[in-house]
Amino acid sequence: MKTLYTAEALASGEGRDGNARTKDGKLDVTLASPVELGGNGQGTNPEQLFAAGYAACFHSALRLVGRKERADLTDSAVAARIHIGPLAEGDGFGLAAELEIALPALDRATAEELMAKAHQVCPYSNATRGNMAVDLKLVEFAA
Repeated sequence: MKTLYTAEALASGEGRDGNARTKDGKLDVTLASPVELGGNGQGTNPEQLFAAGYAACFHSALRLVGRKERADLTDSAVAARIHIGPLAEGDGFGLAAELEIALPALDRATAEELMAKAHQVCPYSNATRGNMAVDLKLVEFAA
């Protein structure tokens, strides 16, 4: 891979209950475990950051392939849900993702084709492929 950009971030404190910030200072967030995982929920968490990043990255890939196909991308959107839970076998935790893709200006067949192409282009999809379940859903409106 030829590197085009490198993001740099530092996490400090107690891991999920601490702080994360990028080297350039554009992102500086308080981290807190969600209530569902026994935390106080008074900050963001890694899964929320991953969901935001995956949604944005996939939407960018979708728009890239859509422009190449001269598709109408009016009101396109992507919503991501990142799930965390204990692995079925062994110790540790795993992740799973659901992406809701809205391409309301396109017919279903065209939208499904673009969605599949974006899944091949998106760096997050390429990084997670074979490592975690990713469920793509075509929806009327992403929420």
